[in-house]
Amino acid sequence: MEDEEGSTQKGNNDPSGNSDSDNWEMTIIPIQQYQPIYHKPKKKFVPFASLCLISAVIGGLSTVAAIPYIYPANISPIQAAKTTSIIPVTYTANVPNFPVAQISRNVGPAVVGVSNFQSSRSSSDLQEAGSGSGFIIDAKKGYIATNNHVIDGAQKITVSLSDGRNLVAKVIGADPRTDLAVLQISDVSNLTAVNIGDSSKVEVGEPVVAIGNPGGNDFARSVTTGVISATHRTLDIQGESSFELLQTDAAINPGNSGGPLVNYLGQVIGINSAKYAETGFEGMGFSIPITDAMPTIQQLITSGVAKHPALLVSTSDQNNIYANSNNQPLGAYIAAVTPNGPAAKAGIMKGDVITKINNIQVQNSSGLVHELYKYKVGGNVTITYIRNGQTNQAQATLGEVSSNQ
Repeated sequence: MEDEEGSTQKGNNDPSGNSDSDNWEMTIIPIQQYQPIYHKPKKKFVPFASLCLISAVIGGLSTVAAIPYIYPANISPIQAAKTTSIIPVTYTANVPNFPVAQISRNVGPAVVGVSNFQSSRSSSDLQEAGSGSGFIIDAKKGYIATNNHVIDGAQKITVSLSDGRNLVAKVIGADPRTDLAVLQISDVSNLTAVNIGDSSKVEVGEPVVAIGNPGGNDFARSVTTGVISATHRTLDIQGESSFELLQTDAAINPGNSGGPLVNYLGQVIGINSAKYAETGFEGMGFSIPITDAMPTIQQLITSGVAKHPALLVSTSDQNNIYANSNNQPLGAYIAAVTPNGPAAKAGIMKGDVITKINNIQVQNSSGLVHELYKYKVGGNVTITYIRNGQTNQAQATLGEVSSNQ
């Protein structure tokens, strides 16, 4: 049984995605899966050749869904982003015209490493359980944006800065439903913040730069380049399923999670969050569009929690196996309904299968979340659902679910 708001699980933590059950005539074909791209540290330094081999096995994937913005346009970015001037990259005299080099100099100092420390089963001492990236969005207050899966379960978080400082960070707010989190460091001396761009204006083929810490701090602030391969992509994993994602062929690897995707004006247009892991695929990374992420980031800064529209139901996709086998419509199977919630008031019952929200097809639980997140809390939607083989419609006023529920 899964919660309607953010129901699907990420892939396992093996970045290669390999599975013994997929061996055939000594050929290893990894299970097809989406992977969050945080880095799980090893006890010893991994030789460069081994890292290359691991990276060669990691790939990417996506399904396509063209949808409107997830959040209303009247929710503005954080004040720090407003007060930070967005200035096109410029070049000094007698310096070669290398845009990526200039972007690296301007944005690199704002990119940080994020280390997640947890106690292990064998020891109560805190050990580094994973690492990722982040970027400073407010230099005066020390706010850092990253992915929720980078800091999930952490008992201690440290941030490594470009000047060599390693500082303890506290979580201002985290939201698994959008895979976003905001950290804060207390020492704000000599910090550099990024410039926030407008991801709604991104075009396919536009050149981009990814900056982050693939493999941890040993490869801190690595810079890779590519283009926007596609927009309006959706992934069936918790958090990322809430957004229409940017797809890029700029190399992103375990440890890049939470790092920025930057355009050639030096503006952050995305948060690198996932890639497709399957042998034979490469250059398929995915970023949360920054324009869609900022309203949640603003909520986390302001109140420590993010609130989202909801029907207040629990869903399951197990019914889709039967539907596929019997040529029945796909949808989000209702496993439970919260009493007196929006769905209950609309007459939705356990066993119903929601197939549309405002005439937009819903094929599974994550699709339901994806559609609901287009609207505001208190907004009205028309629900199309199947009960006992009959198609019905109901009107519902969306309720609210927060990141701490």
